[in-house]
Amino acid sequence: MQITNLEQANQILKGFMPNKETTNFTFSLERMQDFMKTLGGPQETVKIVHVAGTSGKTSTAYYITDMLRRSGKKVGLTVSPHVDTVNERIQLNGAPLPVADFCRLLGEFVDLPAVKKADPSYFGLIIGFAFWVFAKEKVDYAVVEVGLGGRLDSTNVIERSDKVCVITDIGLDHTAMLGNDVETIAAEKAGIIHAGNHAIMAQQKASVVAVFQQRADITGAVLDVITADLANAPQELPLFQQRNWSVARAAVAYLAERDGFAFDDAQGSADLLIPARMETVKYQGKTVIIDGAHNAQKFGALSESIQDKYPGQKLAALVSITHGKDESAKDKMAALKKVVDYVIITTFHGEQDAPKWSVEPEIIVDAARQAGFTSVEVVAKPETAFQTLLARPEPIVLVTGSFYLLNHVRPALKGLV
Repeated sequence: MQITNLEQANQILKGFMPNKETTNFTFSLERMQDFMKTLGGPQETVKIVHVAGTSGKTSTAYYITDMLRRSGKKVGLTVSPHVDTVNERIQLNGAPLPVADFCRLLGEFVDLPAVKKADPSYFGLIIGFAFWVFAKEKVDYAVVEVGLGGRLDSTNVIERSDKVCVITDIGLDHTAMLGNDVETIAAEKAGIIHAGNHAIMAQQKASVVAVFQQRADITGAVLDVITADLANAPQELPLFQQRNWSVARAAVAYLAERDGFAFDDAQGSADLLIPARMETVKYQGKTVIIDGAHNAQKFGALSESIQDKYPGQKLAALVSITHGKDESAKDKMAALKKVVDYVIITTFHGEQDAPKWSVEPEIIVDAARQAGFTSVEVVAKPETAFQTLLARPEPIVLVTGSFYLLNHVRPALKGLV
């Protein structure tokens, strides 16, 4: 199949998307496992770093990739969701596949008999495509971010005993599918650990660590629980990124020792741009912070980092929350209240993996009032809401609450509209 641009690629991928988002389906790895077998098992041909967690897994995956690349390794990276364009999901040596290459390779891939036979989901297709590309490119390491959970995630089809599992902070998210407490959610995330694997995680709640230790004991894996070395992390990074950097550094240091390559952590990653993770842009005279925080834990980490970087400042914020993630709206708004005085609430609709839409603004308004906000405004159209935010007197403004909201805002910041 000939695909010549990303618009065509998105139309092809849309054909693998369910008609509507639902939380009533049953997860199963069987179809993905069969798909990978039919493809010939490309995920078994490269060394894998598998990254799971509630908060920080994308950033940690980026840092691991950057450190390995700086160590002279050829590295594949797959993350989700994408912030701007779908080719971000498959990267080589720290850069998305060029559009022409992405389209050409996707055209080849969807024509494979294995793809036609498997009829995978959107996410399953992307993951299969990533493994296929990484095998084709003969990368030294593939850094693979879990999509949802871990145990039954489409990425959890790697049987290699030398896989390294990296676990970021665990919190409440996707509770309808993963469980209502952090220990149950941790058990789902721990499902990526298999026999012979080496797992690395930062110290966190004892009951969460115990879940991962139990999984390691059952599978015969090794679990290293590290103390995040914030003192030696690049101080230019936001606080939450310093923690993620420390976990990434520990993972790459382990690989360097195990696989016998030179690793100098002084190379750092302070200059690495991770899209929509406290990304700061100067725009129309404002300092605009955009961040894809979408659970209470991430909102808290974001607020703490803003306080650290902009002490004493009070921001105006544009906020929307994805439908199905409003169970902790009050906690999210309470976290924002520490750094935000004025909040604008908007709506959105987007399509990645499955159709996504925002919760009703009234839900966030109510949560904001409960959190102590007295200045709340609703502007339904996100593009108009962003212009309203820019018209505010505050010199620093924030856009957060969902990556799907950022899809409507970030193109303007990048000069694409």
